Formats: sequence, structure tokens, C-alpha cells
Amino acid sequence: METDSTTLHADVVVVGAGLAGVVAAAEACRAGSSVLLLDQEPEASLGGQAHWSFGGIFLVNSPEQRRLGVRDSHELALADWFGSAGFDRTEDAWPRRWAQAYVDFAAGEKRAWLRSLGVGFFPLVQWAERGDGTAEGHGNSVPRFHVAWGTGPGILAPFLAQLQEARNSGRLRIAYRHRGTSLRRSAGAVTGVHGDVLAASTAARGAASNRTVVGSFTAFGQAVVVATGGIGGNFELVRQQWPGTAPEHLLAGVPASVDGLFQHAVSAAGGLLINTDRMWHYPEGISNHSPVWPSHGIRILSGPSPLWLDAQGRRLPAPLFPGFDSLGAVRHLTGLGHGHSWLVLNRTILDKEFALSGSEQNPDLTGKDFRLLARRALPGSVGPVQEFLDRGVDFLSAHTVPELATRMNGLTGTNDIDGKALEALILARDRQVSSGLGKDAQLNAIRAARRFATDRLIRVAPPHRLLDPRHGPLIAVRLSILTRKSLGGITTDLQSRVLDAAGAVVPGLFAAGEAAGFGGGGMHGYRALEGTFLGGCLFTGRSAGRSAAGRE
Repeated sequence: METDSTTLHADVVVVGAGLAGVVAAAEACRAGSSVLLLDQEPEASLGGQAHWSFGGIFLVNSPEQRRLGVRDSHELALADWFGSAGFDRTEDAWPRRWAQAYVDFAAGEKRAWLRSLGVGFFPLVQWAERGDGTAEGHGNSVPRFHVAWGTGPGILAPFLAQLQEARNSGRLRIAYRHRGTSLRRSAGAVTGVHGDVLAASTAARGAASNRTVVGSFTAFGQAVVVATGGIGGNFELVRQQWPGTAPEHLLAGVPASVDGLFQHAVSAAGGLLINTDRMWHYPEGISNHSPVWPSHGIRILSGPSPLWLDAQGRRLPAPLFPGFDSLGAVRHLTGLGHGHSWLVLNRTILDKEFALSGSEQNPDLTGKDFRLLARRALPGSVGPVQEFLDRGVDFLSAHTVPELATRMNGLTGTNDIDGKALEALILARDRQVSSGLGKDAQLNAIRAARRFATDRLIRVAPPHRLLDPRHGPLIAVRLSILTRKSLGGITTDLQSRVLDAAGAVVPGLFAAGEAAGFGGGGMHGYRALEGTFLGGCLFTGRSAGRSAAGRE
């Protein structure tokens, strides 16, 4: 059957309307260029994954940190970044440069730029990825995770407003349901995008939309910016690129539209993809009781107190405590061949330490609701956590350890958890608490965390015996691997120009955001410090938009 074909023109064509694409389009419009923004999803999904995010932003030596007594510096942040990245490949040359530039940005103009756009920050800075226990290795030496007031939607808002202004003035056109499939080249330069026009869709934000082709298009421009995101919604591609053997069971931390398919178009046009085996997935995924997209999972953001056990009830080795080393935990668990792990805790720890990642799971911060936010300081769980406790398939509770072990085995259909061994493990841990000192590394980490004001106020419960009935009941939470970010991607220079295998610029082609590994094809290396994904989209989107418009 023949389909209609349309031809579109603009100075700059941006492929992908997530945060990086939105920022690139806004910057190119500000520079005076006409811009065409393409996206395969309907208008409801404008802003992509950023809308669903918790809104974490990595800042260095901020006023928020200083008010909490945190002593941070550019030097310390850079050492943490490179210690976490572990760059060890020849192709890491540009990722290293982007890492240096990004830390410069985070310690320099980043906060002032966002504040000038109206973005504010929750005053209690969080401590994410606390590290592998070494001074020179992975992790944040100090808290740097600044939650945007309004979470992900609060980050998006000023750029969406800029797009609306550009549309009103005629500088911007947004073509929804336009799926790029290839890049057009002429005389060695990229000159446009070819693709399919998909049937109209009323799918809600994040929900899977149809892939019915009703036409084709070719969009011509002097520059093309690729901002098509990662691969986390495409389990087949995730498994292909997984280093080693991927788990059989995965949860999706991103919508199905995050499919990574445009990577092939960039490669076919001469762009170099590197470090595609480097990915950032989370070990603390739980099934969403109210899924929006297929296999929809939510990440638990836990304080350090729960016991973390593998599928057979063995404690994960130090320092694989909740919130310390995501990749280390993923590697350990997948190396055992297990599809799940467990957090074992009690009600007091759940009330104090459990939070959930995502804008929709934090209505107080997302809605900028001070009255709702104040409830976090009161006894009891925040509403979304309580709802998972009541409705989540992965949450179990019991008043005794044998009863809890029986329920854990019932959920998995195995006899992997030995109730007597689990009780002995918890009793050994509780004896360390009762000693007042002790040699348990996790308890010592908990005591150290409570020296920091945010942790003491809202994130970390005072050490106590798990089996103390005053803190019950006991709770077990089954965790699965949750897909999230691609750390590798399209190689770019510091002007966001795409490079080929020889290191030469592919004329007319730029890349930003997750598609570019957040800069250079992988500025995080192997590990991220958190709060760096939204920031990476902002930084690279700004660079790509300005460069495509000829400002850089």
C-alpha cells in the first residue's frame, strides 16, 4: 500500500523530544535558527523520561551544601568522578574531556544558570552512591544530590515555556508521530532525516503507542541534532549489549519508546558508537502496582539500614549496602545467576528510610506542596511507600522470622530462604547493635551517615535491634534488576559534533543526551555518581543546540 510522503525544512532538525532534545531546540531557537523538533511519540509524552524523574541534580560546593556543613570542592568532585568512571579504554579520550568539562560546569555556572531559569532546590541535599569504601575509588565523598523543587517536571518547565514562545513566534515546529529511521547525506555532510509518519495516538504519557505507519517524511536542515535517548525500554537490545549474561527477569525503568533504534541510523551515516556495554541499571527495582508501560518498575531509594540478602538469604558483602554501589551490587547479584534479591528490615526503618524514585512517587516535591512535604518529618511512611506496602506484590510482612521466611519462599516458589539461618543472621546483627560499638561494617556506616544533618533528620533511622517488637513488624522486599540508562553512545567532541571512527567530524551532525552517552560517548565511564543524567542532558543539549545554530 502506498503512503503519503511529506518534505519538511528548517535550519536545525532535532530528533527526539526528551530533555536533551527540548533544550537543544530551545537553544537553537534562541540563537535565531528555525527549528523542527521530531518525535515518534504523541504530544502527551513531550519531555520524555525527564518528566518521570526525581529531579536530582549534581552540584559541587553549592550554597545548599554549605548550609548543611558539607565541605565540597572542584578537586574532590573531580577525583570522585574519575575514581568512579574507571576510564580504561583508548576510546575514552573524549569521555574524559567531557567528564572534566561537566565537573567544571557543576562546580561553576550550572546552579546559577538553572536558578536564572526559575529552577529551585530542596534545601536538604541527599547523599547518593556513597561508594565502595575506598578514598580513591567509586562514590561521592560528600552529599551532592540536589532535588529540584518540582522534581523532573520542574526542570522541564522553563524549557517547555521557551519552546511554546518559539512556536508562537514561528521559529519552531514540533512534528509528533514522526519516527526517524535514517539520516540523509549529500557531499559527505548530513543534510536531513528520513522516516515514518505514524498513526495518531491518544496514548497517555509513557504508555505504549501504536507503530502503524501511515506515511513517510524527509526533513532537511543545515544541521541535525540526535537526541533519541537510550535503550532501557528495549530488553532485546539491553541483553545484546549486556557485559556477560543478562538476567532473565528485568523490570523497565523507562517507557517502551526508549528503544535505541536510531543508533543504527547514526552508525550508518558514519557516526562512531562506543562503550555500548556500559549501562547503568539498578538492583533495587520493584514492580509498579499501577503500571504505565510494559514491565514498569520503580526504584526504591533506601537508606543504609536494611539487610541486603541474595536470593538464597546470604548477606551481600561489604560495602554493598543500600545506596552505596549500584553497579557493584548488580555485578555481584548477576554473577550469582540470581534474578532477585531481598531487603529485610522492620517498620521503623521503612518509615524513616524508604523513598521511591520518580516524580509521580513524590507528589509533595513535584507539586511543590509544603504542607504535604512537612508530613515527611512525622511518624509513619509517606503515602506512596504505604501504598506499595499495601498493594505491592514484592512487599511482605510478618511478626516472626520463620513466618517471614515462609512468605519469602512462597512469593518465589522456592525453598531458598532457610528460616533458622535468617534468624541467626539477624540475631548476630542485633548483638552488634546491643554492644554499643561493634565490628559490623554496615552498622558503622549507619552511625557515620547520621553525622550528616539530612540523614539524621529524614533518611537514616537510629541503630536498633531489627527484632525489637517496638519497631515491628518485620518486612521483606523482593528486588529485581531495573533497566535505566545507557552510559555509552555516540562519540562527540566538546561542541557536540559527531565524530567518525577516524576521529573526524561528521559534517552537519550533532548528538546530545543519553544518545551521546551524556557527552563524548560515555562521560560517566563505568559508574555514575547520580544527579548527573538530567544534568548531562542539560549540558549536552545546550551545547548541541548552540553549536548546531552556529553559536559555538
